[in-house]
Amino acid sequence: MHIALVGDSVFDNAKYTGSQPDVAGHLRKLLPDARVTLYAVDGTTTAEVGKQIDRLKPDITHVLLSLGGNDALENADLLDAPVRSTAQTWDLVAARVDAFEAAYRWALESLLEKVAPGKPRVTVCTIYGGSFPEPQATRIRTALAVWNDAIVRAALAFDVGILDLRAVCTEPSDFTNVIEPSAVGGAKVAAAVDRTVRATPRRSVPFGC
Repeated sequence: MHIALVGDSVFDNAKYTGSQPDVAGHLRKLLPDARVTLYAVDGTTTAEVGKQIDRLKPDITHVLLSLGGNDALENADLLDAPVRSTAQTWDLVAARVDAFEAAYRWALESLLEKVAPGKPRVTVCTIYGGSFPEPQATRIRTALAVWNDAIVRAALAFDVGILDLRAVCTEPSDFTNVIEPSAVGGAKVAAAVDRTVRATPRRSVPFGC
């Protein structure tokens, strides 16, 4: 088994865990006989993930993709955008999410084209809500629902698995700040990845806790 962790700081969280293990480290302990390769880079967006995809090795059996959180952060201005009506708000959100979904599908399609010869199992991750104070937490969770819907639609369209991180990182202790996974959160993510790669393959079925 060769597992590739692709995407952003959900996987590339070593700088946030101090002397404790990162996600890849936790996963290697859970799967001592497997090879775990960390391709993910903190801060990666859909426009940048192609660099990681190009580096994927042909012997990979499982790919986990965590992508979209930084794209959402780049659109955080929507939370404070002045509008005249709720309809205008949704028009603004729809335009941004449509652009994100197109970019995400391009990234996922590029990934699938790269790994097609070996036909590894591919699983995409949703975007968790982080650990923001109220009322900001509710606003962000609500806003992320449409971004996650775009990810789920892409997963269904390309027939890949889904790991719903919203059901994995749920406590303040899972984060070192409001968004980056701590060693505790990283251990939960690694355990969810472990369950995902061990599970019998199913078509576009969400994996969570």
